[in-house]
Amino acid sequence: MFSRDRWQEIFQTIRKNKLRTFLSGFTVALGILIFTVLFGMGNGLKNTFNEFFMDDATNTFYLYPGRTSVPYKGFKKGRQVEFRNDDLEDIKKDFALYLDKITPRTSKSELARYKGESNTYNVRAVAPAYQEMEKNILMKGRYINEKDIAERAKNIVIGRLVEIDLFGKSESALGKYLNVGGVMYRIVGVFQDDGGDNEERYIYMPYTTRQLLDKGTDKIDQIVLTYKTNIGYAGAMAFDTSLYKYLKDKHKVAPEDQNGIYLSNTADIVRRNMMFANVLQIVVVFVGIGTLIAGVIGISNIMVFVVKERTKELGIRKALGATPASVIGLVLQESIFITTIAGYIGLVLGMGILSLMGNNFKEDYFITNPEVGLDVVITATVILIFFGVVAGYIPAKRAARVKPIVALRDE
Repeated sequence: MFSRDRWQEIFQTIRKNKLRTFLSGFTVALGILIFTVLFGMGNGLKNTFNEFFMDDATNTFYLYPGRTSVPYKGFKKGRQVEFRNDDLEDIKKDFALYLDKITPRTSKSELARYKGESNTYNVRAVAPAYQEMEKNILMKGRYINEKDIAERAKNIVIGRLVEIDLFGKSESALGKYLNVGGVMYRIVGVFQDDGGDNEERYIYMPYTTRQLLDKGTDKIDQIVLTYKTNIGYAGAMAFDTSLYKYLKDKHKVAPEDQNGIYLSNTADIVRRNMMFANVLQIVVVFVGIGTLIAGVIGISNIMVFVVKERTKELGIRKALGATPASVIGLVLQESIFITTIAGYIGLVLGMGILSLMGNNFKEDYFITNPEVGLDVVITATVILIFFGVVAGYIPAKRAARVKPIVALRDE
Protein backbone atom coordinates (compact mmCIF):
# COMPACT_ATOMS: atom_id res chain seq x y z
CA MET A 1 0.00 0.00 0.00
CA PHE A 2 2.85 2.37 0.83
CA SER A 3 5.22 1.13 -1.88
CA ARG A 4 6.83 4.07 -3.61
CA ASP A 5 7.23 2.15 -6.85
CA ARG A 6 3.57 1.21 -6.88
CA TRP A 7 2.48 4.83 -6.37
CA GLN A 8 4.75 5.91 -9.19
CA GLU A 9 3.14 3.32 -11.44
CA ILE A 10 -0.34 4.52 -10.43
CA PHE A 11 0.45 8.19 -11.17
CA GLN A 12 2.09 7.21 -14.44
CA THR A 13 -0.99 5.23 -15.45
CA ILE A 14 -3.25 8.17 -14.52
CA ARG A 15 -1.17 10.58 -16.63
CA LYS A 16 -1.29 8.24 -19.61
CA ASN A 17 -5.06 7.69 -19.30
CA LYS A 18 -6.39 11.11 -18.40
CA LEU A 19 -9.82 10.66 -20.04
CA ARG A 20 -10.41 7.31 -18.38
CA THR A 21 -9.36 8.71 -15.01
CA PHE A 22 -11.57 11.77 -15.47
CA LEU A 23 -14.62 9.67 -16.34
CA SER A 24 -14.06 7.41 -13.32
CA GLY A 25 -13.64 10.37 -10.97
CA PHE A 26 -16.49 12.34 -12.52
CA THR A 27 -18.94 9.49 -11.90
CA VAL A 28 -17.99 9.30 -8.24
CA ALA A 29 -17.91 13.07 -7.67
CA LEU A 30 -21.27 13.59 -9.37
CA GLY A 31 -22.90 10.83 -7.31
CA ILE A 32 -21.67 12.31 -4.01
CA LEU A 33 -22.48 15.85 -5.13
CA ILE A 34 -26.09 15.03 -6.03
CA PHE A 35 -26.58 12.94 -2.88
CA THR A 36 -25.25 15.74 -0.64
CA VAL A 37 -27.39 18.45 -2.25
CA LEU A 38 -30.58 16.34 -2.24
CA PHE A 39 -30.10 15.20 1.35
CA GLY A 40 -29.38 18.78 2.43
CA MET A 41 -32.51 20.09 0.69
CA GLY A 42 -34.54 17.41 2.47
CA ASN A 43 -33.17 18.66 5.79
CA GLY A 44 -33.98 22.20 4.66
CA LEU A 45 -37.64 21.25 4.24
CA LYS A 46 -37.67 19.79 7.77
CA ASN A 47 -36.05 22.97 9.08
CA THR A 48 -38.87 25.00 7.54
CA PHE A 49 -41.50 22.80 9.19
CA ASN A 50 -39.70 23.07 12.51
CA GLU A 51 -39.41 26.85 12.25
CA PHE A 52 -43.05 27.28 11.28
CA PHE A 53 -44.60 24.92 13.81
CA MET A 54 -42.16 24.97 16.72
CA ASP A 55 -42.10 28.73 17.30
CA ASP A 56 -45.10 28.43 19.61
CA ALA A 57 -45.82 25.73 22.19
CA THR A 58 -46.77 22.49 20.44
CA ASN A 59 -49.06 21.22 23.22
CA THR A 60 -51.62 23.90 22.45
CA PHE A 61 -55.35 24.04 21.62
CA TYR A 62 -56.90 27.07 19.92
CA LEU A 63 -60.66 27.44 20.38
CA TYR A 64 -62.70 29.76 18.16
CA PRO A 65 -66.45 30.49 18.34
CA GLY A 66 -68.24 30.25 15.02
CA ARG A 67 -71.73 30.46 13.58
CA THR A 68 -74.03 27.43 13.76
CA SER A 69 -74.99 25.77 10.49
CA VAL A 70 -77.89 23.61 11.72
CA PRO A 71 -80.78 24.30 14.14
CA TYR A 72 -80.49 22.68 17.58
CA LYS A 73 -82.58 22.62 20.78
CA GLY A 74 -84.85 25.44 19.68
CA PHE A 75 -82.06 27.64 18.30
CA LYS A 76 -82.09 28.52 14.61
CA LYS A 77 -79.09 27.99 12.40
CA GLY A 78 -76.81 30.96 11.82
CA ARG A 79 -76.56 31.78 15.53
CA GLN A 80 -73.25 33.35 16.57
CA VAL A 81 -71.59 31.39 19.38
CA GLU A 82 -69.87 33.56 22.01
CA PHE A 83 -67.20 32.61 24.54
CA ARG A 84 -67.25 34.33 27.93
CA ASN A 85 -65.14 34.42 31.08
CA ASP A 86 -67.12 31.62 32.69
CA ASP A 87 -65.90 29.28 29.91
CA LEU A 88 -62.38 29.75 31.23
CA GLU A 89 -63.41 28.85 34.76
CA ASP A 90 -65.46 25.85 33.65
CA ILE A 91 -62.59 24.43 31.60
CA LYS A 92 -60.20 24.92 34.54
CA LYS A 93 -62.58 23.09 36.86
CA ASP A 94 -63.77 20.24 34.63
CA PHE A 95 -60.50 19.47 32.81
CA ALA A 96 -57.94 19.91 35.57
CA LEU A 97 -56.55 16.45 34.81
CA TYR A 98 -55.46 17.54 31.33
CA LEU A 99 -55.09 21.31 31.58
CA ASP A 100 -51.74 23.03 32.04
CA LYS A 101 -52.40 26.71 31.25
CA ILE A 102 -55.26 28.71 29.76
CA THR A 103 -55.75 32.24 28.48
CA PRO A 104 -58.31 34.17 26.48
CA ARG A 105 -57.15 36.09 23.43
CA THR A 106 -58.86 39.07 21.88
CA SER A 107 -57.22 40.84 18.95
CA LYS A 108 -57.77 44.31 17.61
CA SER A 109 -55.81 46.50 15.22
CA GLU A 110 -55.17 49.95 16.71
CA LEU A 111 -53.08 53.03 16.07
CA ALA A 112 -50.23 53.59 18.54
CA ARG A 113 -48.69 57.07 19.02
CA TYR A 114 -45.63 58.33 20.86
CA LYS A 115 -44.66 61.97 20.38
CA GLY A 116 -44.34 62.45 16.62
CA GLU A 117 -44.23 58.76 15.72
CA SER A 118 -47.23 56.53 15.01
CA ASN A 119 -48.04 53.16 13.50
CA THR A 120 -50.83 50.59 13.48
CA TYR A 121 -50.28 47.37 15.40
CA ASN A 122 -52.20 44.25 16.32
CA VAL A 123 -53.09 44.55 20.01
CA ARG A 124 -53.79 41.28 21.80
CA ALA A 125 -55.62 41.10 25.13
CA VAL A 126 -54.35 38.05 27.00
CA ALA A 127 -53.59 36.50 30.40
CA PRO A 128 -50.07 35.93 31.84
CA ALA A 129 -49.99 32.32 30.59
CA TYR A 130 -49.78 33.57 27.01
CA GLN A 131 -46.09 34.41 27.34
CA GLU A 132 -45.09 30.75 27.63
CA MET A 133 -47.49 29.67 24.89
CA GLU A 134 -46.15 32.23 22.43
CA LYS A 135 -42.56 31.81 23.64
CA ASN A 136 -42.07 35.55 24.08
CA ILE A 137 -38.61 36.36 25.46
CA LEU A 138 -38.52 39.38 27.74
CA MET A 139 -35.77 41.89 27.00
CA LYS A 140 -36.83 44.53 29.50
CA GLY A 141 -39.25 44.75 32.39
CA ARG A 142 -41.96 42.13 32.92
CA TYR A 143 -44.94 40.50 31.27
CA ILE A 144 -48.64 40.91 32.07
CA ASN A 145 -49.25 39.48 35.56
CA GLU A 146 -52.22 38.40 37.67
CA LYS A 147 -52.34 41.76 39.46
CA ASP A 148 -52.82 43.48 36.10
CA ILE A 149 -55.71 41.10 35.39
CA ALA A 150 -57.36 41.64 38.77
CA GLU A 151 -56.99 45.43 38.71
CA ARG A 152 -57.75 45.81 35.00
CA ALA A 153 -54.54 47.81 34.79
CA LYS A 154 -53.66 49.89 31.76
CA ASN A 155 -50.29 48.22 31.39
CA ILE A 156 -48.92 46.83 28.14
CA VAL A 157 -45.99 44.79 26.85
CA ILE A 158 -44.64 45.70 23.42
CA GLY A 159 -42.53 43.89 20.85
CA ARG A 160 -38.92 44.79 20.13
CA LEU A 161 -39.75 46.30 16.74
CA VAL A 162 -42.60 48.36 18.19
CA GLU A 163 -40.04 49.97 20.49
CA ILE A 164 -37.68 50.63 17.56
CA ASP A 165 -40.51 52.00 15.37
CA LEU A 166 -41.84 54.46 17.93
CA PHE A 167 -38.94 55.17 20.29
CA GLY A 168 -35.92 54.69 18.05
CA LYS A 169 -32.84 52.67 18.88
CA SER A 170 -31.48 55.02 21.51
CA GLU A 171 -34.54 55.60 23.73
CA SER A 172 -35.92 52.89 26.02
CA ALA A 173 -39.69 52.40 26.01
CA LEU A 174 -39.79 50.85 29.49
CA GLY A 175 -41.89 52.93 31.90
CA LYS A 176 -43.08 55.32 29.17
CA TYR A 177 -46.71 55.96 28.30
CA LEU A 178 -48.02 54.98 24.88
CA ASN A 179 -51.26 56.14 23.29
CA VAL A 180 -52.99 53.09 21.85
CA GLY A 181 -56.41 53.61 20.30
CA GLY A 182 -56.84 56.89 22.14
CA VAL A 183 -56.04 55.42 25.59
CA MET A 184 -52.79 55.93 27.48
CA TYR A 185 -50.99 52.78 28.65
CA ARG A 186 -47.82 52.33 30.65
CA ILE A 187 -45.20 50.09 29.03
CA VAL A 188 -44.09 47.51 31.60
CA GLY A 189 -42.10 45.22 29.32
CA VAL A 190 -40.41 44.76 25.94
CA PHE A 191 -40.14 41.30 24.37
CA GLN A 192 -38.52 39.59 21.44
CA ASP A 193 -39.68 36.51 19.55
CA ASP A 194 -37.78 34.01 17.41
CA GLY A 195 -40.80 33.74 15.12
CA GLY A 196 -39.71 36.72 13.04
CA ASP A 197 -40.45 40.40 12.55
CA ASN A 198 -44.24 40.05 12.51
CA GLU A 199 -44.19 38.43 15.95
CA GLU A 200 -42.21 41.38 17.33
CA ARG A 201 -44.77 43.95 16.23
CA TYR A 202 -47.49 42.86 18.65
CA ILE A 203 -48.71 44.71 21.73
CA TYR A 204 -50.11 42.71 24.67
CA MET A 205 -52.50 44.00 27.33
CA PRO A 206 -54.59 42.39 30.13
CA TYR A 207 -57.77 40.86 28.72
CA THR A 208 -59.82 42.32 31.59
CA THR A 209 -58.68 45.81 30.59
CA ARG A 210 -59.90 45.23 27.06
CA GLN A 211 -63.25 43.99 28.38
CA LEU A 212 -63.56 47.08 30.58
CA LEU A 213 -62.88 49.37 27.62
CA ASP A 214 -65.42 47.46 25.52
CA LYS A 215 -68.29 48.66 27.76
CA GLY A 216 -67.69 46.17 30.53
CA THR A 217 -68.33 43.06 28.47
CA ASP A 218 -67.04 39.60 29.42
CA LYS A 219 -66.87 38.33 25.85
CA ILE A 220 -63.78 36.47 24.62
CA ASP A 221 -62.75 36.16 20.97
CA GLN A 222 -60.66 33.01 21.41
CA ILE A 223 -59.45 30.61 24.07
CA VAL A 224 -55.90 29.29 24.00
CA LEU A 225 -54.79 26.51 26.32
CA THR A 226 -51.96 24.06 26.79
CA TYR A 227 -52.26 20.52 28.12
CA LYS A 228 -49.88 18.60 30.36
CA THR A 229 -47.22 17.00 28.20
CA ASN A 230 -47.15 13.83 30.30
CA ILE A 231 -50.55 12.77 28.92
CA GLY A 232 -48.86 12.05 25.56
CA TYR A 233 -50.33 12.17 22.07
CA ALA A 234 -53.16 9.74 22.85
CA GLY A 235 -54.14 11.76 25.93
CA ALA A 236 -54.06 14.98 23.89
CA MET A 237 -56.44 13.50 21.32
CA ALA A 238 -58.77 12.29 24.11
CA PHE A 239 -58.70 15.79 25.62
CA ASP A 240 -59.42 17.23 22.17
CA THR A 241 -62.53 15.07 21.75
CA SER A 242 -63.84 15.61 25.29
CA LEU A 243 -63.33 19.37 25.29
CA TYR A 244 -64.92 19.79 21.87
CA LYS A 245 -68.00 17.85 22.95
CA TYR A 246 -68.18 19.70 26.28
CA LEU A 247 -68.18 23.15 24.67
CA LYS A 248 -70.74 22.11 22.07
CA ASP A 249 -73.07 20.87 24.80
CA LYS A 250 -72.58 24.04 26.87
CA HIS A 251 -73.22 26.41 23.96
CA LYS A 252 -76.08 24.35 22.47
CA VAL A 253 -74.30 23.42 19.27
CA ALA A 254 -75.41 20.27 17.45
CA PRO A 255 -72.90 17.39 17.66
CA GLU A 256 -72.74 17.15 13.87
CA ASP A 257 -72.31 20.91 13.39
CA GLN A 258 -68.73 21.58 12.30
CA ASN A 259 -69.11 25.37 12.14
CA GLY A 260 -70.41 26.33 15.59
CA ILE A 261 -67.08 25.87 17.38
CA TYR A 262 -63.60 25.34 15.96
CA LEU A 263 -60.81 23.56 17.78
CA SER A 264 -57.28 23.56 16.38
CA ASN A 265 -54.95 21.01 17.98
CA THR A 266 -51.32 21.90 17.25
CA ALA A 267 -50.10 18.51 18.46
CA ASP A 268 -52.05 16.80 15.70
CA ILE A 269 -51.12 19.44 13.12
CA VAL A 270 -47.41 19.23 13.95
CA ARG A 271 -47.50 15.42 13.92
CA ARG A 272 -49.15 15.30 10.51
CA ASN A 273 -46.86 17.90 8.99
CA MET A 274 -43.71 16.36 10.43
CA MET A 275 -44.81 13.00 9.03
CA PHE A 276 -45.19 14.70 5.65
CA ALA A 277 -41.74 16.29 6.00
CA ASN A 278 -40.23 12.92 6.94
CA VAL A 279 -41.85 11.28 3.91
CA LEU A 280 -40.42 14.00 1.69
CA GLN A 281 -36.97 13.40 3.12
CA ILE A 282 -37.31 9.65 2.66
CA VAL A 283 -38.18 10.25 -1.01
CA VAL A 284 -35.16 12.54 -1.33
CA VAL A 285 -32.93 9.93 0.32
CA PHE A 286 -34.17 7.24 -2.08
CA VAL A 287 -33.41 9.52 -5.01
CA GLY A 288 -29.95 10.11 -3.54
CA ILE A 289 -29.40 6.38 -3.05
CA GLY A 290 -30.50 5.85 -6.65
CA THR A 291 -27.86 8.37 -7.66
CA LEU A 292 -25.22 6.47 -5.69
CA ILE A 293 -26.31 3.20 -7.31
CA ALA A 294 -26.04 4.84 -10.72
CA GLY A 295 -22.54 5.94 -9.72
CA VAL A 296 -21.65 2.38 -8.68
CA ILE A 297 -22.88 1.04 -12.00
CA GLY A 298 -20.87 3.68 -13.83
CA ILE A 299 -17.73 2.81 -11.88
CA SER A 300 -18.31 -0.89 -12.52
CA ASN A 301 -18.56 -0.36 -16.26
CA ILE A 302 -15.47 1.82 -16.32
CA MET A 303 -13.45 -0.64 -14.21
CA VAL A 304 -14.39 -3.55 -16.47
CA PHE A 305 -13.18 -1.51 -19.41
CA VAL A 306 -10.01 -0.45 -17.54
CA VAL A 307 -9.03 -4.02 -16.69
CA LYS A 308 -9.89 -5.20 -20.19
CA GLU A 309 -7.73 -2.45 -21.67
CA ARG A 310 -4.82 -3.40 -19.39
CA THR A 311 -5.01 -7.15 -20.01
CA LYS A 312 -1.79 -7.21 -22.02
CA GLU A 313 0.00 -5.02 -19.44
CA LEU A 314 -1.11 -7.33 -16.64
CA GLY A 315 0.06 -10.32 -18.67
CA ILE A 316 3.52 -8.80 -19.01
CA ARG A 317 3.62 -8.19 -15.25
CA LYS A 318 2.74 -11.82 -14.58
CA ALA A 319 5.33 -13.00 -17.09
CA LEU A 320 7.92 -10.96 -15.20
CA GLY A 321 6.98 -12.67 -11.94
CA ALA A 322 4.14 -10.57 -10.53
CA THR A 323 1.78 -12.58 -8.34
CA PRO A 324 -2.02 -12.50 -8.82
CA ALA A 325 -2.33 -10.71 -5.46
CA SER A 326 0.03 -7.93 -6.52
CA VAL A 327 -1.86 -7.48 -9.81
CA ILE A 328 -5.18 -7.24 -7.99
CA GLY A 329 -3.68 -4.91 -5.38
CA LEU A 330 -2.37 -2.54 -8.04
CA VAL A 331 -5.75 -2.22 -9.72
CA LEU A 332 -7.60 -1.81 -6.43
CA GLN A 333 -5.19 0.76 -5.05
CA GLU A 334 -5.58 2.85 -8.18
CA SER A 335 -9.38 2.49 -7.94
CA ILE A 336 -9.44 3.48 -4.25
CA PHE A 337 -7.21 6.48 -4.86
CA ILE A 338 -9.30 7.85 -7.72
CA THR A 339 -12.66 7.27 -6.00
CA THR A 340 -11.43 8.77 -2.71
CA ILE A 341 -10.12 11.95 -4.31
CA ALA A 342 -13.18 12.28 -6.54
CA GLY A 343 -15.53 11.55 -3.62
CA TYR A 344 -13.87 14.27 -1.54
CA ILE A 345 -14.23 16.74 -4.41
CA GLY A 346 -17.92 15.89 -4.78
CA LEU A 347 -18.40 16.26 -1.03
CA VAL A 348 -16.75 19.69 -0.92
CA LEU A 349 -18.70 20.91 -3.94
CA GLY A 350 -21.98 19.63 -2.48
CA MET A 351 -21.37 21.32 0.87
CA GLY A 352 -20.38 24.49 -0.96
CA ILE A 353 -23.62 24.51 -2.98
CA LEU A 354 -25.69 24.05 0.19
CA SER A 355 -23.79 26.88 1.83
CA LEU A 356 -24.46 29.16 -1.14
CA MET A 357 -28.15 28.23 -1.12
CA GLY A 358 -28.53 29.36 2.50
CA ASN A 359 -32.04 30.77 2.95
CA ASN A 360 -32.36 32.00 -0.64
CA PHE A 361 -34.91 29.28 -1.42
CA LYS A 362 -36.95 29.75 1.75
CA GLU A 363 -39.62 32.05 0.35
CA ASP A 364 -40.31 30.23 -2.93
CA TYR A 365 -39.47 26.60 -2.09
CA PHE A 366 -39.74 26.46 1.74
CA ILE A 367 -36.14 25.30 2.14
CA THR A 368 -34.52 26.80 5.23
CA ASN A 369 -30.80 26.46 5.90
CA PRO A 370 -30.24 23.27 3.86
CA GLU A 371 -27.54 21.27 5.57
CA VAL A 372 -26.31 17.72 5.91
CA GLY A 373 -24.32 16.07 8.64
CA LEU A 374 -20.69 15.42 7.76
CA ASP A 375 -21.07 11.86 9.05
CA VAL A 376 -23.86 11.18 6.54
CA VAL A 377 -21.97 12.31 3.45
CA ILE A 378 -18.74 10.66 4.62
CA THR A 379 -20.65 7.40 5.07
CA ALA A 380 -22.13 7.78 1.58
CA THR A 381 -18.65 8.45 0.18
CA VAL A 382 -17.19 5.41 1.93
CA ILE A 383 -20.05 3.24 0.61
CA LEU A 384 -19.45 4.47 -2.92
CA ILE A 385 -15.70 3.85 -2.58
CA PHE A 386 -16.40 0.37 -1.21
CA PHE A 387 -18.56 -0.54 -4.17
CA GLY A 388 -16.00 0.99 -6.46
CA VAL A 389 -13.42 -1.37 -4.94
CA VAL A 390 -15.78 -4.32 -5.40
CA ALA A 391 -16.42 -3.21 -8.96
CA GLY A 392 -12.68 -3.16 -9.62
CA TYR A 393 -11.91 -6.34 -7.70
CA ILE A 394 -14.12 -8.65 -9.75
CA PRO A 395 -12.60 -7.89 -13.19
CA ALA A 396 -9.11 -7.55 -11.66
CA LYS A 397 -9.37 -11.00 -10.10
CA ARG A 398 -10.57 -12.43 -13.41
CA ALA A 399 -7.64 -10.81 -15.23
CA ALA A 400 -5.16 -12.05 -12.61
CA ARG A 401 -6.25 -15.62 -13.36
CA VAL A 402 -5.50 -15.32 -17.08
CA LYS A 403 -2.30 -17.04 -18.11
CA PRO A 404 0.47 -14.69 -19.27
CA ILE A 405 0.66 -16.19 -22.77
CA VAL A 406 -3.08 -15.72 -23.24
CA ALA A 407 -2.93 -12.18 -21.94
CA LEU A 408 -0.07 -11.29 -24.26
CA ARG A 409 -2.14 -12.43 -27.25
CA ASP A 410 -5.06 -10.18 -26.25
CA GLU A 411 -5.89 -7.46 -28.76
